[in-house]
Amino acid sequence: MGRDLYDASPIARAVFEEVDDALGERLSALMFEGDPDRLTLTENAQPALMAVSIAALRVLLARTGKTLPELSSFVAGHSLGEYTALAAAESFSLTDAARLLRQRGQAMQKAVPVGDGAMAALMGLDIDAVQELAREAAQAGVCTAANDNAPGQVVVSGHRAAVEGALALAAERGAKRSVMLPVSAPFHCPLMSPAAETMREALDAIAIRPPIVPVIANVTARAVLDPERIRQLLVDQVTGAVRWRESILHLRDQGVREVFEVGVGKVLSGLARRIDKGLKAISIHTPADVDGAAAALA
Repeated sequence: MGRDLYDASPIARAVFEEVDDALGERLSALMFEGDPDRLTLTENAQPALMAVSIAALRVLLARTGKTLPELSSFVAGHSLGEYTALAAAESFSLTDAARLLRQRGQAMQKAVPVGDGAMAALMGLDIDAVQELAREAAQAGVCTAANDNAPGQVVVSGHRAAVEGALALAAERGAKRSVMLPVSAPFHCPLMSPAAETMREALDAIAIRPPIVPVIANVTARAVLDPERIRQLLVDQVTGAVRWRESILHLRDQGVREVFEVGVGKVLSGLARRIDKGLKAISIHTPADVDGAAAALA
């Protein structure tokens, strides 16, 4: 995870080393050669994913010789990716981003006892249908739409019994497929309220600057530039839904025609194409990806 970037570029190495220093441990060693089970713990996975994205972005900027505002009109990130987007836009430092994501992961894990919560992906139903069945399933506990990822792909989150009830209702209402997700906690729902308070304190302790390009906030699906508004929206994001489908549609309405997914995987570029087939979506993860993107942006 990120090892090829680390080996290929001193710029990438500097990113991983700064994250290691920020956390007071060699997260990079865990990423490159450690126990996968430890890496997938949310307190490790969140800063690790951010580190890979920032490393790839900084290598790309160096290769093109351009600044982020010269290459991009907006930045956005899904869930923890919003912190990455803000770090990319220099709203807060890489060190602060790493520490915040470590705290965020720990707080989210502690908020709900293991096994009490769950998340499930419902395929083939739109957001309105999922919100309705989530309200019905909430008779058994908390159940809300947590991620509106793309047309026909919505995730619900809450108490396990209520989420299981949502799965049953989805099957009755024509969902193409519904699956429980292998997550350690029910993210982006009211059960995360203790984590939201932890993040409020953590965010109050850092400096947040106006981003150098507008950042699309998860909970509003709109651009934000004001530092205090950013601070509050990051708190709201812990318990609020990730409005990714609306975010991509808003970017399209602002004239965006190309999106670059910078970091691990190709999930978000795939979602972007599902949301609007007219968008060109490019994934950037490996050194070869960076080369291709740099050539396209030349």
